[in-house]
Amino acid sequence: MEPGRAIVARAGVTVYRVMSVKRIDGGTTFVTVDGGMNDNLRVALYGARYEPVVANRRPHGPWTTATVVGRYCEAGDILAREVRLPADLHPGDVLAVPCTGAYHHSLSTSYNCVGRPPLVAVRDGCPRELVRRETIADLLVRDVGR
Repeated sequence: MEPGRAIVARAGVTVYRVMSVKRIDGGTTFVTVDGGMNDNLRVALYGARYEPVVANRRPHGPWTTATVVGRYCEAGDILAREVRLPADLHPGDVLAVPCTGAYHHSLSTSYNCVGRPPLVAVRDGCPRELVRRETIADLLVRDVGR
């Protein structure tokens, strides 16, 4: 057993907003979200499996199999392969990805100059920011040629 993962993995939930849903002839559906391999490198590096769920509404109706992909133009920018999601998923919906507490934030990068997301704790329904969102200023502060 890996103590860090055993203790905190289930404590973390990553939240993404659906940006687009693309249905390909032949039955393949791709759901693009506003994050990706910069904030969850575990899928690309280790083949980690996640089961996203809709968090902003209670889905009713049929389900479909979809692959959730990130916002980067990389073949490896996949967050969840062939998972069950509502067939009526649409841009603006929110997907929650449970069990991302271990290594998720510590492996995040500023790939393609996209800042890291914030880290927020929630206790008794009250959110508290633990690590703020990375800004453009944060990304540029290390550039010496300005």
